Amino acid sequence: MYLHLGKSYAVSDKYILGIFDFDAVTDVGSATIEFLENAEKNGRVDVISADLPRSFIVTLDRVYISPIAATTLQQRLRRNKRFLSKGK
Repeated sequence: MYLHLGKSYAVSDKYILGIFDFDAVTDVGSATIEFLENAEKNGRVDVISADLPRSFIVTLDRVYISPIAATTLQQRLRRNKRFLSKGK
C-alpha cells in the first residue's frame, strides 16, 4: 500500500522506517539535525512543499520532508493496514 506524503509524493509502506514530528525531534545540536544534514549533503532529502515542514519520513534510501503532520500520516498508515487486513 502507498502512503500519500503531500503534493504528488507517495511511498510504499514497505520502505518506511519511521514517521517523525519535525518540531519534536529537531532541537539545535541534536543527533536528528545531524542525520538530516548528512542526508541532505548526500542528496537523499526530498522537500515536498515550500510550506512549513511538519514531519519527516525516513525510508530505506530517502528522507521526505512533508507539510502534513506526523500524526495524520501515522493515522493514514494504520487505516491502510486495517483496510488490507479486513480484505483477507
